Amino acid sequence: MTQVTDHGGGVRSIRVPIPDNPLGTTLVHLVDTDLGPVLIDTGWDDPASWDALADGLTACGVSVAEVHGVVITHHHPDHHGLSGKVREASGAWIAMHALDTAIVRRTRENRPDRWFSYMADKLASSGAPEEHVAQLRAARTARLSTGLPTFAPALPDREIVPGELLDLAGRRLRAIWTPGHTPGHVCLHLEETHPAALPGNGRLFSGDHLLPRITPHIGLYEDPDDATVADPLGDYLDALERVGRLNPAEVLPAHQHAFTDAPGRVRELLAHHEDRLTGLLALLSTPLTAWQLAERMEWNRPWDQIPFTSRNIAVSEAEAHVRRLVKLGRAEAVTGSDPVTYVAL
Repeated sequence: MTQVTDHGGGVRSIRVPIPDNPLGTTLVHLVDTDLGPVLIDTGWDDPASWDALADGLTACGVSVAEVHGVVITHHHPDHHGLSGKVREASGAWIAMHALDTAIVRRTRENRPDRWFSYMADKLASSGAPEEHVAQLRAARTARLSTGLPTFAPALPDREIVPGELLDLAGRRLRAIWTPGHTPGHVCLHLEETHPAALPGNGRLFSGDHLLPRITPHIGLYEDPDDATVADPLGDYLDALERVGRLNPAEVLPAHQHAFTDAPGRVRELLAHHEDRLTGLLALLSTPLTAWQLAERMEWNRPWDQIPFTSRNIAVSEAEAHVRRLVKLGRAEAVTGSDPVTYVAL
């Protein structure tokens, strides 16, 4: 597969591999500016990924040392992972939405053993069986005995402010806040005529918010010290509708491939989530925990074939969906249930 794609108008994409991940690659976008090249996302922090990014930049006629800035759509490691190395090699600035910067800061400051404890408690309250939670506790004990590595993603030095143009000399790139996949996810609207004169309103770097053939994970990103009950699926659906109304001529996502007809893709995703919510209501004719819901939901493989870590992600997504139903008044938590069960209204 071609590593570099020229999208015209001073925009190219570089395929950067994600180790041991079915997504395969992150599309790192390179935008020419009057002060030098700017990257939108950077890819996973892995030697092979770094080599692919550096080779891709070379194929574009620039070096890592020439990178002027890095704009991050969201904090996930397949997007933000190499940002620190790029900054070390070039002196580039790194920009991110404040809500995702807060997650990065919390990741750097919290002890890893605290994360293990929080996740174990969270899974137990979601109704996970003891044998599943025990694996997490065992992993915590094993890693504490051997020393836990520190995970320290790079702290951004610039804030992406929704609605404002980014400071990119000679370009008009506006930040569109699109929470859901993460609290601070942003899409970036290039407010310039499409180089191939496609009909529509500029181009959209969509990160993971809008992808051509898959739906992004909508889970929970909660601060253990904050009791706020978030509604990430509601946030995501609202942001989808705003992006659809924007009607970009072309979407340049962070995975898979560029595509057109953003409003059509938005309609497909809205319908998908409404179908999923309707299916959950049918399941909730009797009280179920978030874990029991996840067991009964349709995934890309049977539940008994889903590995340990992916089950944790699935439970998070199930809870995000049931929270949406509660917010809409279509379901409620059963008073006094422990672990918490939900039932349709």
